[in-house]
Amino acid sequence: MIRLMGIDPGLRFMGWGMIDVEGNRLKHVASGVIGTDGAESVPLRLCELHGALQKLIREYAPAEAAVEETYVNRNGSSTLKLGYARGVALLTPAYEGLPVAEYGAMMVKKSVVGTGSATKEQVTMMVKRLLPGAIIHRADASDALAVAICHAHHRVSAQHVAAGKRMA
Repeated sequence: MIRLMGIDPGLRFMGWGMIDVEGNRLKHVASGVIGTDGAESVPLRLCELHGALQKLIREYAPAEAAVEETYVNRNGSSTLKLGYARGVALLTPAYEGLPVAEYGAMMVKKSVVGTGSATKEQVTMMVKRLLPGAIIHRADASDALAVAICHAHHRVSAQHVAAGKRMA
């Protein structure tokens, strides 16, 4: 059995989810959202995200983490702030010694729903179906669990590819 952490980056709301994987069985462990106060300065909000992620990693002890790649182009300032939060989402598990994988939104949706154009509602419905008993209060937490599920599906293949490259 291995515990995986999924992270859906965001400066205002950062989703997180923990699942246990044994063979092809998935089990919901915990999930939620780290919220920051938009009135606070960006550096303080980033510190808050880092501290909360660090606490979750130490509490639940995942073996690996996966972070969703995010692309926002509507507003340059928002995209930059999202990039800061994504940096924290990548740095914190790596700093705690975890291998960190990254998956694009379309790959996550395709892995969980079967199509890269799935809606948030479809992702949430499938996450609930794949993780019976999971109570999801926000789409950010559902997205984070979807990232963890995607990683569960792809991590073994990625390890085989990496091993093949080392042997070549």
